[in-house]
Amino acid sequence: MEKIKATIQKYQNSLFSRANVCGVGMGKKMVRSISSADAPMSIVVLVKKKLPESELRVHDIVPKEINGIPTDVIEVGDIKLQASRTIKYKKVQPGVSIGHYKITAGTLGAVVKDKKTGQLLILSNNHVLANGSNGNDGRAKIGDPILQPGPHDGGTRKDEIGTLYKFVPVHRETVQPACAKAAAAEFWANVLVKMVAPKYVVKVLRKTQTANIIDAALAKPNDPNRLDPTILDIGPVKGVAEAEVGMNIKKSGRTTGVTKGQVKAVNATVQVDMGDGTEAVFADQIIASGMSQGGDSGSLVLDEQNRAVGLLFAGSDKVTILNRIQNVMDKLSITF
Repeated sequence: MEKIKATIQKYQNSLFSRANVCGVGMGKKMVRSISSADAPMSIVVLVKKKLPESELRVHDIVPKEINGIPTDVIEVGDIKLQASRTIKYKKVQPGVSIGHYKITAGTLGAVVKDKKTGQLLILSNNHVLANGSNGNDGRAKIGDPILQPGPHDGGTRKDEIGTLYKFVPVHRETVQPACAKAAAAEFWANVLVKMVAPKYVVKVLRKTQTANIIDAALAKPNDPNRLDPTILDIGPVKGVAEAEVGMNIKKSGRTTGVTKGQVKAVNATVQVDMGDGTEAVFADQIIASGMSQGGDSGSLVLDEQNRAVGLLFAGSDKVTILNRIQNVMDKLSITF
């Protein structure tokens, strides 16, 4: 063991001078990513990408052994700081925690532009930036504070990054009726129920026929210079694409970070539990494999070329549901 430590100390600089090498240590030599109990100790050399010797310069080839000790080359990719996505950011990127001051937390999906003015805006879900409002329920109003991080992650009014700028209402399957007849029916029904079951109440609800197309909203930043449009751990958005069945996709979200999945169905109509005892129907949706958890809502979903294809807003432990990005862009009059 001491011999290996001394050898690493002696040859470390030489190993780091080789292209692609990003780490050196000691461990049991692995075969097909598995090390057995009787495997010999080796000098472990970490490389960003494992390449055939034929593609390397002679100097960049890691020797099979050093000072009589076997080497083991392991591909690890780019090693980066893994910053928490739930902290307050000085320079705010898509992929981090954000939220309306009354909610828990969701994900900042993208930095977009108003089609008419070119103004920079923050894109996420209605239920992240506008508290799931239908526009008439008092859940949210234009100008409400938007916090980064979201309230669940410790965000307070001093963490205001912007204000609610625009949202598309989310219509539930049932809503509280506003008409006098419904109110009267509810009143008399409760009078009768109270006689036989005083612990119960009757609520009269109106069933709607409205199918939603998107769950999306925009926030206006207090300081546009704080925004970095580069999606955390993914990179810049490079256009827009239509989702196709079988397409490989990815997202950067507040809870699960960067995850990958595949489009399973398009042009779907789904019934979504809104988390407040109500349900809403969404049409023209994209169904993807499970690639998200709570708090990832609002994430922009991209293809392998970093083209935007959808806005993540719902899911289960088996699937993730996305709004078509073109619908989002059209309804909110935005561009990337």
